[in-house]
Amino acid sequence: MNNENIKNKQVLIFILATGVFGILNTEMGFIGILPYIAENYQVTVVQAGWLISLFALGVAVAGPTMPLLLSRFNRKYLMVFILGLFTLCNVIAVFAENFFVLLAVRVLPAFFHPVYCSMAFTVAAALAKPGEEPKSVAKINAGVAAGMVAGVPISNFLAEQFSLSASMAFFAMATFLVLLLTIWLVPSMPVKTGMSYGSQLSVLRKPMLWASIMAVIFLNGSIFGVFNYLTEYLGTVSGVVPALVSILLFVYGLCNIGGSMMAGNLLTERPLLVVKSFPLAVAVVYIALLGGGSVWPLMGVIVVIWGILGGINANINQYWIANAAPEAPDFANGLFLTAANMGCVLGTMVSGQFISAWGTQYVVLGGLLFCLLAALTFWVQCSHKQVNTLLRIQAEH
Repeated sequence: MNNENIKNKQVLIFILATGVFGILNTEMGFIGILPYIAENYQVTVVQAGWLISLFALGVAVAGPTMPLLLSRFNRKYLMVFILGLFTLCNVIAVFAENFFVLLAVRVLPAFFHPVYCSMAFTVAAALAKPGEEPKSVAKINAGVAAGMVAGVPISNFLAEQFSLSASMAFFAMATFLVLLLTIWLVPSMPVKTGMSYGSQLSVLRKPMLWASIMAVIFLNGSIFGVFNYLTEYLGTVSGVVPALVSILLFVYGLCNIGGSMMAGNLLTERPLLVVKSFPLAVAVVYIALLGGGSVWPLMGVIVVIWGILGGINANINQYWIANAAPEAPDFANGLFLTAANMGCVLGTMVSGQFISAWGTQYVVLGGLLFCLLAALTFWVQCSHKQVNTLLRIQAEH
Protein backbone atom coordinates (compact mmCIF):
# COMPACT_ATOMS: atom_id res chain seq x y z
CA MET A 1 0.00 0.00 0.00
CA ASN A 2 1.52 3.32 -1.05
CA ASN A 3 1.64 6.48 1.07
CA GLU A 4 -1.14 8.15 -0.93
CA ASN A 5 -3.56 5.31 -0.22
CA ILE A 6 -2.67 5.36 3.47
CA LYS A 7 -3.22 9.14 3.59
CA ASN A 8 -6.59 8.83 1.83
CA LYS A 9 -7.74 6.18 4.29
CA GLN A 10 -6.65 8.31 7.24
CA VAL A 11 -8.57 11.29 5.84
CA LEU A 12 -11.69 9.17 5.39
CA ILE A 13 -11.52 7.79 8.93
CA PHE A 14 -11.00 11.34 10.24
CA ILE A 15 -14.11 12.55 8.38
CA LEU A 16 -16.15 9.61 9.68
CA ALA A 17 -14.99 10.24 13.25
CA THR A 18 -15.77 13.96 12.87
CA GLY A 19 -19.20 13.13 11.47
CA VAL A 20 -19.95 10.90 14.44
CA PHE A 21 -18.70 13.73 16.68
CA GLY A 22 -21.18 16.15 15.06
CA ILE A 23 -24.10 13.75 15.36
CA LEU A 24 -23.31 12.92 19.00
CA ASN A 25 -23.05 16.66 19.69
CA THR A 26 -26.62 17.00 18.48
CA GLU A 27 -27.78 14.01 20.51
CA MET A 28 -26.08 14.78 23.83
CA GLY A 29 -25.96 18.58 23.63
CA PHE A 30 -29.67 18.94 24.40
CA ILE A 31 -28.98 17.62 27.90
CA GLY A 32 -27.13 20.84 28.67
CA ILE A 33 -29.96 23.15 27.54
CA LEU A 34 -33.16 21.48 28.83
CA PRO A 35 -33.85 24.23 31.43
CA TYR A 36 -33.45 26.92 28.77
CA ILE A 37 -35.79 25.04 26.41
CA ALA A 38 -38.38 24.69 29.18
CA GLU A 39 -38.22 28.42 29.88
CA ASN A 40 -38.19 29.51 26.23
CA TYR A 41 -41.13 27.33 25.15
CA GLN A 42 -43.09 27.59 28.41
CA VAL A 43 -43.10 23.84 29.05
CA THR A 44 -42.05 21.83 32.08
CA VAL A 45 -38.57 20.34 32.35
CA VAL A 46 -40.19 16.90 32.14
CA GLN A 47 -41.83 17.85 28.84
CA ALA A 48 -38.54 19.27 27.59
CA GLY A 49 -37.04 15.89 28.48
CA TRP A 50 -39.10 14.37 25.65
CA LEU A 51 -36.41 15.80 23.36
CA ILE A 52 -33.95 13.39 24.98
CA SER A 53 -36.13 10.33 25.55
CA LEU A 54 -37.84 10.34 22.13
CA PHE A 55 -34.48 10.79 20.38
CA ALA A 56 -33.13 7.77 22.28
CA LEU A 57 -36.28 5.80 21.44
CA GLY A 58 -35.82 6.66 17.76
CA VAL A 59 -32.23 5.40 17.86
CA ALA A 60 -33.27 2.18 19.62
CA VAL A 61 -36.06 1.47 17.12
CA ALA A 62 -33.96 2.34 14.07
CA GLY A 63 -30.82 0.50 15.24
CA PRO A 64 -31.70 -2.96 13.88
CA THR A 65 -33.88 -1.76 10.98
CA MET A 66 -32.55 1.31 9.20
CA PRO A 67 -28.92 0.11 8.67
CA LEU A 68 -30.40 -3.09 7.22
CA LEU A 69 -32.81 -1.31 4.88
CA LEU A 70 -30.20 1.15 3.60
CA SER A 71 -27.24 -1.26 3.44
CA ARG A 72 -27.34 -1.47 -0.38
CA PHE A 73 -27.00 2.27 -1.03
CA ASN A 74 -23.81 4.14 -1.94
CA ARG A 75 -22.25 5.06 1.38
CA LYS A 76 -21.10 8.51 0.32
CA TYR A 77 -24.63 9.42 -0.75
CA LEU A 78 -25.98 8.16 2.57
CA MET A 79 -23.40 10.20 4.49
CA VAL A 80 -24.31 13.35 2.55
CA PHE A 81 -28.04 12.77 3.02
CA ILE A 82 -27.81 12.10 6.77
CA LEU A 83 -25.46 14.99 7.52
CA GLY A 84 -27.64 17.23 5.36
CA LEU A 85 -30.75 16.12 7.25
CA PHE A 86 -29.13 16.77 10.64
CA THR A 87 -27.97 20.20 9.46
CA LEU A 88 -31.39 21.13 8.06
CA CYS A 89 -33.24 20.01 11.19
CA ASN A 90 -30.79 21.90 13.40
CA VAL A 91 -31.25 25.06 11.32
CA ILE A 92 -35.04 24.76 11.64
CA ALA A 93 -34.57 24.30 15.40
CA VAL A 94 -32.76 27.65 15.57
CA PHE A 95 -35.91 29.44 14.37
CA ALA A 96 -38.61 27.12 15.75
CA GLU A 97 -41.21 29.09 17.71
CA ASN A 98 -43.35 26.09 18.65
CA PHE A 99 -42.18 23.32 20.99
CA PHE A 100 -43.77 20.57 18.92
CA VAL A 101 -42.00 21.81 15.79
CA LEU A 102 -38.74 21.57 17.75
CA LEU A 103 -39.72 18.07 18.89
CA ALA A 104 -40.45 16.98 15.32
CA VAL A 105 -37.13 18.18 13.89
CA ARG A 106 -35.39 16.63 16.88
CA VAL A 107 -36.90 13.15 16.45
CA LEU A 108 -36.74 12.85 12.64
CA PRO A 109 -32.93 12.65 12.30
CA ALA A 110 -32.75 10.23 15.24
CA PHE A 111 -33.92 7.44 12.92
CA PHE A 112 -30.83 7.99 10.74
CA HIS A 113 -28.38 8.30 13.65
CA PRO A 114 -27.68 4.52 13.76
CA VAL A 115 -27.29 4.41 9.97
CA TYR A 116 -24.39 6.87 10.00
CA CYS A 117 -22.74 5.42 13.10
CA SER A 118 -23.13 1.83 11.91
CA MET A 119 -21.72 2.77 8.53
CA ALA A 120 -18.79 4.59 10.15
CA PHE A 121 -17.84 1.49 12.15
CA THR A 122 -18.18 -0.76 9.09
CA VAL A 123 -16.14 1.45 6.77
CA ALA A 124 -13.43 2.04 9.38
CA ALA A 125 -13.05 -1.71 9.92
CA ALA A 126 -12.95 -2.35 6.16
CA LEU A 127 -10.15 0.20 5.70
CA ALA A 128 -7.92 -1.42 8.33
CA LYS A 129 -5.24 -4.02 7.74
CA PRO A 130 -6.37 -7.57 8.58
CA GLY A 131 -6.24 -8.05 12.34
CA GLU A 132 -6.07 -4.30 13.08
CA GLU A 133 -9.77 -3.52 12.74
CA PRO A 134 -10.15 -2.60 16.45
CA LYS A 135 -7.54 0.17 16.10
CA SER A 136 -9.47 1.74 13.23
CA VAL A 137 -12.86 1.38 14.93
CA ALA A 138 -11.39 2.91 18.11
CA LYS A 139 -10.92 6.20 16.24
CA ILE A 140 -14.65 6.27 15.48
CA ASN A 141 -15.44 5.54 19.12
CA ALA A 142 -13.11 8.40 20.07
CA GLY A 143 -15.35 10.65 17.95
CA VAL A 144 -18.36 9.31 19.86
CA ALA A 145 -16.67 10.04 23.20
CA ALA A 146 -15.60 13.51 22.07
CA GLY A 147 -19.15 14.31 21.00
CA MET A 148 -20.47 13.22 24.38
CA VAL A 149 -17.81 15.27 26.17
CA ALA A 150 -18.17 18.48 24.17
CA GLY A 151 -21.91 18.57 23.49
CA VAL A 152 -23.22 19.22 26.98
CA PRO A 153 -20.75 21.88 28.27
CA ILE A 154 -20.58 23.79 24.96
CA SER A 155 -24.36 23.92 24.50
CA ASN A 156 -24.82 24.96 28.13
CA PHE A 157 -22.17 27.70 27.82
CA LEU A 158 -23.65 29.12 24.59
CA ALA A 159 -27.19 29.15 26.01
CA GLU A 160 -26.01 30.81 29.23
CA GLN A 161 -23.72 33.40 27.66
CA PHE A 162 -25.60 34.14 24.42
CA SER A 163 -28.93 32.44 23.68
CA LEU A 164 -30.69 29.14 23.13
CA SER A 165 -30.55 29.80 19.39
CA ALA A 166 -26.76 30.03 19.59
CA SER A 167 -26.66 26.47 20.97
CA MET A 168 -28.85 25.21 18.14
CA ALA A 169 -26.66 27.03 15.63
CA PHE A 170 -23.60 25.29 17.05
CA PHE A 171 -25.18 21.89 16.38
CA ALA A 172 -26.00 22.94 12.81
CA MET A 173 -22.51 24.30 12.18
CA ALA A 174 -20.83 21.12 13.44
CA THR A 175 -22.74 18.85 11.04
CA PHE A 176 -22.59 21.36 8.16
CA LEU A 177 -18.78 21.52 8.24
CA VAL A 178 -18.55 17.72 8.10
CA LEU A 179 -21.08 17.71 5.27
CA LEU A 180 -18.79 19.98 3.23
CA LEU A 181 -15.76 17.78 3.98
CA THR A 182 -17.75 14.72 2.92
CA ILE A 183 -18.85 16.27 -0.37
CA TRP A 184 -15.34 17.46 -1.22
CA LEU A 185 -13.08 14.70 0.07
CA VAL A 186 -14.99 11.42 0.35
CA PRO A 187 -14.96 9.29 -2.82
CA SER A 188 -17.99 7.44 -4.10
CA MET A 189 -18.44 4.24 -2.09
CA PRO A 190 -20.91 1.93 -3.84
CA VAL A 191 -21.67 -1.35 -2.08
CA LYS A 192 -20.15 -3.90 -4.46
CA THR A 193 -21.15 -7.10 -2.67
CA GLY A 194 -24.41 -6.16 -1.04
CA MET A 195 -26.16 -8.94 0.88
CA SER A 196 -29.87 -9.58 0.52
CA TYR A 197 -32.05 -8.56 3.42
CA GLY A 198 -32.85 -12.21 4.08
CA SER A 199 -29.16 -13.12 4.25
CA GLN A 200 -28.50 -10.39 6.78
CA LEU A 201 -31.52 -11.29 8.90
CA SER A 202 -30.40 -14.91 8.90
CA VAL A 203 -27.63 -14.03 11.38
CA LEU A 204 -30.39 -13.73 14.00
CA ARG A 205 -30.50 -17.53 13.99
CA LYS A 206 -27.07 -17.61 15.62
CA PRO A 207 -27.30 -18.26 19.39
CA MET A 208 -23.88 -16.65 19.82
CA LEU A 209 -25.18 -13.38 18.40
CA TRP A 210 -28.03 -13.28 20.91
CA ALA A 211 -25.57 -14.08 23.69
CA SER A 212 -23.40 -11.20 22.49
CA ILE A 213 -26.39 -8.85 22.48
CA MET A 214 -27.17 -9.82 26.07
CA ALA A 215 -23.51 -9.35 27.05
CA VAL A 216 -23.51 -5.84 25.59
CA ILE A 217 -26.77 -4.96 27.36
CA PHE A 218 -25.29 -6.10 30.68
CA LEU A 219 -21.92 -4.43 30.12
CA ASN A 220 -23.41 -1.10 29.07
CA GLY A 221 -25.86 -1.31 31.95
CA SER A 222 -22.94 -1.74 34.34
CA ILE A 223 -21.31 1.48 33.14
CA PHE A 224 -24.23 3.81 32.47
CA GLY A 225 -26.44 2.49 35.26
CA VAL A 226 -24.02 4.16 37.66
CA PHE A 227 -22.57 6.96 35.50
CA ASN A 228 -26.00 8.49 34.85
CA TYR A 229 -26.21 9.22 38.60
CA LEU A 230 -22.62 10.43 38.92
CA THR A 231 -23.56 14.10 39.29
CA GLU A 232 -25.86 13.30 42.21
CA TYR A 233 -23.28 10.92 43.71
CA LEU A 234 -20.50 13.50 43.60
CA GLY A 235 -22.70 16.10 45.27
CA THR A 236 -24.45 14.05 47.95
CA VAL A 237 -21.95 11.29 48.76
CA SER A 238 -18.55 12.79 47.90
CA GLY A 239 -19.52 16.33 48.92
CA VAL A 240 -17.96 17.89 45.82
CA VAL A 241 -18.92 21.53 45.13
CA PRO A 242 -20.97 22.12 41.92
CA ALA A 243 -18.16 23.89 40.05
CA LEU A 244 -15.83 20.96 40.67
CA VAL A 245 -18.52 18.46 39.62
CA SER A 246 -18.52 19.98 36.12
CA ILE A 247 -14.74 19.69 35.95
CA LEU A 248 -14.81 16.04 37.06
CA LEU A 249 -17.47 15.22 34.46
CA PHE A 250 -15.30 16.82 31.80
CA VAL A 251 -12.26 14.87 33.04
CA TYR A 252 -14.33 11.67 32.88
CA GLY A 253 -15.17 12.45 29.25
CA LEU A 254 -11.56 13.16 28.31
CA CYS A 255 -10.54 9.86 29.90
CA ASN A 256 -13.25 8.20 27.77
CA ILE A 257 -11.41 9.38 24.67
CA GLY A 258 -8.09 8.08 26.00
CA GLY A 259 -9.66 4.75 26.95
CA SER A 260 -11.15 4.39 23.49
CA MET A 261 -7.74 4.83 21.87
CA MET A 262 -6.17 2.36 24.33
CA ALA A 263 -8.87 -0.18 23.52
CA GLY A 264 -7.83 -0.31 19.87
CA ASN A 265 -4.43 -1.75 20.80
CA LEU A 266 -5.76 -3.95 23.60
CA LEU A 267 -8.41 -5.60 21.44
CA THR A 268 -5.91 -6.11 18.62
CA GLU A 269 -3.27 -7.74 20.82
CA ARG A 270 -5.22 -9.68 23.48
CA PRO A 271 -8.97 -9.51 22.75
CA LEU A 272 -10.07 -12.55 24.74
CA LEU A 273 -8.17 -11.53 27.88
CA VAL A 274 -9.52 -7.96 27.69
CA VAL A 275 -13.12 -9.06 27.28
CA LYS A 276 -13.01 -11.64 30.08
CA SER A 277 -11.26 -9.37 32.59
CA PHE A 278 -13.10 -6.12 31.85
CA PRO A 279 -16.23 -6.68 34.01
CA LEU A 280 -13.93 -7.58 36.90
CA ALA A 281 -11.99 -4.32 36.47
CA VAL A 282 -15.23 -2.31 36.54
CA ALA A 283 -16.38 -4.23 39.62
CA VAL A 284 -13.15 -3.27 41.41
CA VAL A 285 -13.88 0.41 40.69
CA TYR A 286 -17.39 0.06 42.11
CA ILE A 287 -16.14 -1.69 45.23
CA ALA A 288 -13.69 1.20 45.66
CA LEU A 289 -16.64 3.59 45.34
CA LEU A 290 -18.43 1.77 48.12
CA GLY A 291 -15.42 2.09 50.38
CA GLY A 292 -13.97 5.45 49.36
CA GLY A 293 -16.60 7.39 47.45
CA SER A 294 -16.93 9.86 50.31
CA VAL A 295 -13.18 10.61 50.31
CA TRP A 296 -12.67 13.46 47.83
CA PRO A 297 -9.04 12.90 46.67
CA LEU A 298 -9.68 9.18 46.19
CA MET A 299 -12.87 9.97 44.28
CA GLY A 300 -10.87 12.03 41.78
CA VAL A 301 -8.60 9.04 41.08
CA ILE A 302 -11.62 6.75 40.75
CA VAL A 303 -13.24 9.09 38.19
CA VAL A 304 -10.09 9.00 36.04
CA ILE A 305 -9.88 5.19 36.08
CA TRP A 306 -13.64 4.87 35.58
CA GLY A 307 -13.48 7.25 32.60
CA ILE A 308 -10.76 5.18 30.94
CA LEU A 309 -12.79 2.00 31.46
CA GLY A 310 -15.87 3.77 30.04
CA GLY A 311 -13.96 4.42 26.80
CA ILE A 312 -12.77 0.82 26.60
CA ASN A 313 -16.34 -0.36 27.24
CA ALA A 314 -17.73 1.17 24.05
CA ASN A 315 -15.09 -0.57 21.96
CA ILE A 316 -15.67 -3.96 23.59
CA ASN A 317 -19.40 -3.65 22.94
CA GLN A 318 -18.96 -2.96 19.23
CA TYR A 319 -16.17 -5.52 18.83
CA TRP A 320 -18.11 -8.34 20.50
CA ILE A 321 -21.29 -8.02 18.43
CA ALA A 322 -19.42 -7.31 15.17
CA ASN A 323 -17.40 -10.49 15.62
CA ALA A 324 -20.53 -12.51 16.33
CA ALA A 325 -21.95 -11.61 12.90
CA PRO A 326 -19.02 -10.59 10.64
CA GLU A 327 -20.94 -11.54 7.49
CA ALA A 328 -23.48 -8.72 8.03
CA PRO A 329 -21.45 -5.80 9.44
CA ASP A 330 -23.96 -2.98 8.94
CA PHE A 331 -26.77 -4.98 10.52
CA ALA A 332 -24.51 -6.12 13.37
CA ASN A 333 -23.43 -2.55 14.12
CA GLY A 334 -27.08 -1.49 14.17
CA LEU A 335 -27.78 -4.25 16.69
CA PHE A 336 -24.83 -2.99 18.75
CA LEU A 337 -26.31 0.50 18.93
CA THR A 338 -29.69 -0.83 19.98
CA ALA A 339 -28.19 -3.16 22.60
CA ALA A 340 -26.05 -0.35 23.99
CA ASN A 341 -29.09 1.94 24.34
CA MET A 342 -31.14 -0.83 25.95
CA GLY A 343 -28.34 -1.44 28.42
CA CYS A 344 -28.23 2.24 29.30
CA VAL A 345 -31.99 2.36 29.94
CA LEU A 346 -32.11 -0.93 31.88
CA GLY A 347 -29.04 -0.12 33.96
CA THR A 348 -30.37 3.31 34.87
CA MET A 349 -33.72 1.84 35.96
CA VAL A 350 -32.20 -0.93 38.09
CA SER A 351 -29.59 1.31 39.73
CA GLY A 352 -32.32 3.85 40.43
CA GLN A 353 -34.16 1.20 42.43
CA PHE A 354 -31.12 0.74 44.67
CA ILE A 355 -31.05 4.50 45.25
CA SER A 356 -34.75 4.51 46.15
CA ALA A 357 -34.30 1.59 48.55
CA TRP A 358 -31.03 2.49 50.33
CA GLY A 359 -29.75 5.86 49.14
CA THR A 360 -27.41 7.30 46.51
CA GLN A 361 -24.28 5.63 47.89
CA TYR A 362 -25.65 2.21 46.98
CA VAL A 363 -26.21 3.00 43.29
CA VAL A 364 -23.02 1.00 42.69
CA LEU A 365 -24.84 -2.19 43.69
CA GLY A 366 -26.76 -1.93 40.41
CA GLY A 367 -23.46 -1.60 38.56
CA LEU A 368 -22.03 -4.62 40.40
CA LEU A 369 -25.09 -6.71 39.53
CA PHE A 370 -24.67 -5.94 35.82
CA CYS A 371 -20.92 -6.57 36.05
CA LEU A 372 -21.66 -10.05 37.38
CA LEU A 373 -24.18 -10.77 34.60
CA ALA A 374 -21.77 -9.48 31.95
CA ALA A 375 -18.89 -11.54 33.34
CA LEU A 376 -20.96 -14.74 33.39
CA THR A 377 -22.15 -14.17 29.81
CA PHE A 378 -18.67 -13.42 28.52
CA TRP A 379 -17.10 -16.41 30.26
CA VAL A 380 -19.76 -18.78 28.92
CA GLN A 381 -19.24 -17.43 25.42
CA CYS A 382 -15.46 -17.56 25.66
CA SER A 383 -15.63 -21.22 26.63
CA HIS A 384 -17.64 -21.97 23.52
CA LYS A 385 -15.58 -23.53 20.76
CA GLN A 386 -17.09 -21.32 18.05
CA VAL A 387 -15.93 -18.09 19.74
CA ASN A 388 -12.47 -19.43 20.46
CA THR A 389 -12.08 -20.48 16.84
CA LEU A 390 -13.27 -17.11 15.58
CA LEU A 391 -10.85 -15.17 17.77
CA ARG A 392 -7.94 -17.48 16.93
CA ILE A 393 -8.52 -17.06 13.20
CA GLN A 394 -8.65 -13.29 13.63
CA ALA A 395 -5.41 -13.29 15.63
CA GLU A 396 -3.65 -15.24 12.86
CA HIS A 397 -4.46 -12.59 10.20
